[in-house]
Amino acid sequence: MVMRLLARMVLPLVILLLVAAPAWPGESPVRGGTLRFAMIDTPPSLDAHILTATLSTTISQHFLETLFTFTENYEPVPHLARSAEVRDGGKLILIQLRQGVLFHNGKEMTSDDVVASLNRWGKFGARAPALFQHVEQVAADGKYGVRIQMKNPFAPWATLLAYANGGPTIFPKEVMENATKQPIAPSGYIGTGPYRFVEWKAGHEIILERFDKYVKRTEKSDGYAGERVAYFDKLVFVPVADPGTRVNGLKAGEYDYSEYIPGDLFEGLEKDATVATMIRKAAGFGVLFFNQKEGLMTNLKLRQALLAATNMEPVLSASVGPKKLWATNGALMSPGTKWYTKVGLEAYSQNSAAKAKALATEAGYKGETIRYMVTTSYADHYSASVVIAKQLKDAGFNIDLQIYDWATLVSRRAQPGLWDVFYTTHGFVPDPILFTYMSPVYPGWWNSQGKQQYTTEFTTTQDSAKRMAALEKLQALFYQEVPVLRTGDTFTYDIYSPKLQGITASTLLGFPSFWNVWKK
Repeated sequence: MVMRLLARMVLPLVILLLVAAPAWPGESPVRGGTLRFAMIDTPPSLDAHILTATLSTTISQHFLETLFTFTENYEPVPHLARSAEVRDGGKLILIQLRQGVLFHNGKEMTSDDVVASLNRWGKFGARAPALFQHVEQVAADGKYGVRIQMKNPFAPWATLLAYANGGPTIFPKEVMENATKQPIAPSGYIGTGPYRFVEWKAGHEIILERFDKYVKRTEKSDGYAGERVAYFDKLVFVPVADPGTRVNGLKAGEYDYSEYIPGDLFEGLEKDATVATMIRKAAGFGVLFFNQKEGLMTNLKLRQALLAATNMEPVLSASVGPKKLWATNGALMSPGTKWYTKVGLEAYSQNSAAKAKALATEAGYKGETIRYMVTTSYADHYSASVVIAKQLKDAGFNIDLQIYDWATLVSRRAQPGLWDVFYTTHGFVPDPILFTYMSPVYPGWWNSQGKQQYTTEFTTTQDSAKRMAALEKLQALFYQEVPVLRTGDTFTYDIYSPKLQGITASTLLGFPSFWNVWKK
């Protein structure tokens, strides 16, 4: 029996096939040229299975693709998959693949490649435990069929298969056979996307080129779904750490797109006719992770003490800037989304040094050093951390603010003996199960019995009301166990040359994409 969820996934694409509409109004697309993207740093790797770094996904999504992807309304729909069907009360998922899809090495994608990719992701992927703890087996079902046998029903399975950030992108079987938990080498960056990986100059640019044999979908573009056309000959991603250089380089024509511009420049750039601005639609948030595997932060009362000490409004103001780019919100999801709830929010942004000191006393805290890791690669990370660290010091905590470049911080956070807390930011996700802190293997390692119970309740029913009731219990537990501190909703923005055409009004998931984009 085909479940209603799958009907909603497939029907929008069928409808789009029946509707005749021009791909782009106005000027005709122009083929050729190079887009130069000024990125804030060099990513640690482009292995999408392992890395959740936004920068890595922004690049890799152009050459690595997933079985499903998201529409403008965040609905998961088939991409490399042709269709999907759920049987046996949600315990069997049957996926049919599109035929004739080619990898960049010229080999046709088949079920063997998909099974190998899903199994490697399931074993080592950053977000995989959320899905694979429910998976019994993944197996080929003919040349173009994949069977996923579940241990139990798992409602957001298609969402997990659609999310490319730390997600199940599809590689050739030959690449996956020898892949481990270590990021694969650039020689293995072989996907099915509209652009192909060409070169990574150490410490310098990453170069992608159009894949002329790309087999695209034919539906009208809808969010990340539908048609993807590579108009540029090349995409070149250049690390430019200094934000002033990213801005001035774009104005001078050296770059076509510059990401993550500081908030204090927003109002001026918004009025500047020589640049175009784009606020990323989906709210992200700043997040301070606690090490629950080893050290001081395994003490629940101490985590609660740090939560009590913080006041997030000045943190957001300092790190983001103009009020148009942030909002105080302690809920797991943003207002206006289907999963927003106010349960437990009285514990958010308490701004009570007195309560923090009392809880620290209960915790037996005696002034031990708390190792706080942060990067200056992202200016907002550092600005937020300076304010948080001062609030914590004012409440009596001994904070050692340790500064690293982003790649070093990512490496160190995987080693629990090296840190107590680290700061990062998190992009918007369409389902709470996709938050990195929901993975028991993500640094921070939140995996309490209560979290497991409420997560199971949230993910094993298709009933929206029951899922919301479970989420409310999970959010209440979030503020009792304090796996992380959430700063509030933040909206980043980028700038680009007005010569670029086809740029979407906003980026749905925090990953700007450059298929269907050209330069006039």
